[in-house]
Amino acid sequence: MSGGSQPPLDPGSGSGRSTSRRRSTARDIERYGSLFAQRTKVMRSSAMRDLMALTERGDVISLAGGLPDTSTFPADTYAALMNTIAEQSCARALQYGPTEGFAQVKECIAAVMAAEGMEVDTDEMLVTTGGQQAIDLVCKTLIDPGDVVVAEAPTYPGAIPTFHSYEADVVQVTMDRDGMRVAELEGTLDALERSGRRPKFIYTVPNFHNPAGVTMSLDRRRELVRIASERELIVLEDNPYGLLRYEGEPLPTLYSLDDEFVIYTSTFSKILSPGLRLGWAVAPAPILQKLQIGKQGADLCSSSISQFFVGAYFAAGAWDDYVRSLLEIYRRRRDVMLDALAEHFPREAEWTHPQGGLFIWATMPDYIDTTDLLARALREQVAFVPGRAAFVDGRGGSSMRLNFSGVNEDAIREGIRRIGEVVREQVAMYGTLTGARPAEPPRQDSGIKRERTAASVGPAAGAPVEDELAKVLTLPAKRTRTG
Repeated sequence: MSGGSQPPLDPGSGSGRSTSRRRSTARDIERYGSLFAQRTKVMRSSAMRDLMALTERGDVISLAGGLPDTSTFPADTYAALMNTIAEQSCARALQYGPTEGFAQVKECIAAVMAAEGMEVDTDEMLVTTGGQQAIDLVCKTLIDPGDVVVAEAPTYPGAIPTFHSYEADVVQVTMDRDGMRVAELEGTLDALERSGRRPKFIYTVPNFHNPAGVTMSLDRRRELVRIASERELIVLEDNPYGLLRYEGEPLPTLYSLDDEFVIYTSTFSKILSPGLRLGWAVAPAPILQKLQIGKQGADLCSSSISQFFVGAYFAAGAWDDYVRSLLEIYRRRRDVMLDALAEHFPREAEWTHPQGGLFIWATMPDYIDTTDLLARALREQVAFVPGRAAFVDGRGGSSMRLNFSGVNEDAIREGIRRIGEVVREQVAMYGTLTGARPAEPPRQDSGIKRERTAASVGPAAGAPVEDELAKVLTLPAKRTRTG
């Protein structure tokens, strides 16, 4: 044998085996089926995760993910921060950390929460591996199979698979322009109580809702915490977008209105970087203790390197300056998407006008199924999240979630143009099959901008118009900017 170095062993070479994995077969499924836990029968795949692979393809315009634009973060700043960590804290950054998170990161979290008017003791915080883990840990801590969780309709598509993983019975309450309909919530809670059932928690995204784009009004926030306090129910407030406001006045968080019955969760993903995978939960002490134990069983601790990066970043300068720079970028992209929707979507379509956040919720004529539409859109190399992913009962079939933060303005225009083309084909086909004539759009130079309340986030049938979603545009002309 030669004394020279040998190339790395190829696991597939010389063994007669293919280097590619075998595809699963029905026989494989039968073989392993008896091993699966019962909960796997109700587990769902995340619609966003299924579409994430598309973001790696340069030929697809993805309006599907909830992606912040990480290209806005200066590479030289990243390099300098990592160099500082290497020089000053290398050994600690490469070591395990405390389950609850490093003290320096908790101080950073306190600063972020203070920017939204909250004062919180760092002992009440748990640093998590992204905001998604915070939701998972709350479910792990509170839900037994068959327990009720109340959520908005639609709700965050990433939460539904988590609820189902813990075999929760998800009951959804419809939304309008002011967020969750708390009067309907009370009726739902009364009906559950009559049947001997008590929800483990009420899940809400009050600011710039994912996916609906609407914001819960102050009156509804006060009513929600009143209901929770009187009935001694937990509210899980998921607030990843609160600092991404482009217009209007900030509203108090639910946690700032009542910290006794609110579990608050958020993340650095939308204001710094999702690749850090750092979020947090703030909860009453008995719940927080259980969340920490649950996290120990999941990952021991969140990434020490990521935590040191956040600490170094906050120590180096004004983190809120970077957030303000994002506001300008995302506001322009939102406006570009609204213009493109007005230009390329048919008159029958409706969509929300969010005051902040990352998403627009668009609803097509009810004869268009957006799951089927996605398959057609992918052939045109553009992606979105179909509306059914935000419901547990099959609703949302004619709606879609559109993200405007993750791609540049030209890509937004082209992506909406492609989706609009596919939608118009479906409208024309429907007209051919039924003899119905599609409505004529207004002239693009007419200056018409019509807004109406509409059922585009799934209100109950027969709901009064004044209670339905506001700021839904029905084929307006291009927006007229002022100032």
